[in-house]
Amino acid sequence: MRLSFLVTALAMALSSGASHAKAAKFPPADVPPGRVAWFDITSTDLARSKDFYAGLFGWKFTALAGTDQAVEIVSGGTPIGTLRGADGKISGFNGVVYLKVADIKAACAKAKELGGTVVPGFPFNLADGKGAIAVAVDPSGHPVGMYSKTPLPPAAK
Repeated sequence: MRLSFLVTALAMALSSGASHAKAAKFPPADVPPGRVAWFDITSTDLARSKDFYAGLFGWKFTALAGTDQAVEIVSGGTPIGTLRGADGKISGFNGVVYLKVADIKAACAKAKELGGTVVPGFPFNLADGKGAIAVAVDPSGHPVGMYSKTPLPPAAK
């Protein structure tokens, strides 16, 4: 049940964010494998969340082209994540942290080997050759994002 809900929530988040994927500056920094490279926060009230996080952490926000349902989070002049509008109530599965990995395909295989699952539709390349991402679900049902600076090779035809 938790996995099917997660897959549905992720599919909704991805489909709502697809129109602005090319505008995002993901990822902002080159961090070593195992470190947080990017994160998404989901909100039912973007304006209130922007005020909250700006006051708490001093974050700034940059509009994303093609949508009024998401903004890029900027800290110290560096894009670090995305604040996205939610459709309906927030659940424990909204918001994903992306950890850097050296090889996205190998990381997906390792997640499966360790008893996790890779969410259908992942991994995939980011726009403009900025790398590839995947979302895995650990054996207890918690999602974790993975990011590699290296895009997936083109599919054989």
